[in-house]
Amino acid sequence: MKILVTGGAGFIASNIVDAYIAAGHEVAVADNLTTGKKENLNPKAEFFPVDIRDPRLAEVINEFAPDIINHHAAQIDVRKSVSDPVFNAEVNELGTLNLLNAAVQSKVGKIIFASTGGALYGEVAEKSGAAEAHAMEPISPYAITKRSVEMYLYAYWKLNGLKFTVLRYGNVFGPRQDPLGEAGVIAIFCGKMRQGEAPTIYGDGKQLRDYVYVSDVADANLLALTQGENEFFNVGTGVGTSVNELFAVLKELMGFKKDVVYAPARAGELFRSVLNCGKAKKGLGWTAKVEVKAGLKRTLDWYKTGG
Repeated sequence: MKILVTGGAGFIASNIVDAYIAAGHEVAVADNLTTGKKENLNPKAEFFPVDIRDPRLAEVINEFAPDIINHHAAQIDVRKSVSDPVFNAEVNELGTLNLLNAAVQSKVGKIIFASTGGALYGEVAEKSGAAEAHAMEPISPYAITKRSVEMYLYAYWKLNGLKFTVLRYGNVFGPRQDPLGEAGVIAIFCGKMRQGEAPTIYGDGKQLRDYVYVSDVADANLLALTQGENEFFNVGTGVGTSVNELFAVLKELMGFKKDVVYAPARAGELFRSVLNCGKAKKGLGWTAKVEVKAGLKRTLDWYKTGG
């Protein structure tokens, strides 16, 4: 199968590219390298240095003629989306529309889209986690554009027959996540602690998140190549882990001696964000396999050797 991966030099998508190539697929990457890194590029993948907003993207799609486009290229910085919502919309919405129009013209069969779970659902009270039908409360421009793209995908399927699968991620972590960029708390903690610096926890550290290891996310994207047409799936563990727990595990694994520094909570931060992934188990045959502690150990090993 021929697959074009947008944002394929980034943290999550580069791991997906590797999984696709390992499975025997022909893969191309479209990435402007604004946040993606050349060293993340798989040498067996064809590389197109192009922005998804660029009209030349249509030429790339026409030239490579993919069966499927895996769409991860995005403006992912929540804080930047708040400070510059216009730029956020230009990349995430207009860039995606540029891609979708080109996909229709080139008769691409399907789009796999990387969406967000926690940022869409807001505060989750249900013990079983937020299922796909959970009420949506996107309060950041970033989350709003992710939901908008989901709706565009549904419309393009109805209007043009372009199939889709939407994967709503939990808090993804693992190798290649940049601790200096717009990263998750795990990468930031690892970066700080490797430098001998005490990390900062905002609030009391009891806030819960659904941390899912990047290889499990790659597996979900593999399964989505042939399953889950025109459906939305949560991709997480269904287990909430507190920031305090994360620090405790990392402290143990690293033999770190310092204590964490607590700072005032950030305005608007969710207390509990956990995903119910039962639909992915039924519709994709997917469940997360890597527990958080095992994933943290693998991540630390990567930072020691290649990070």
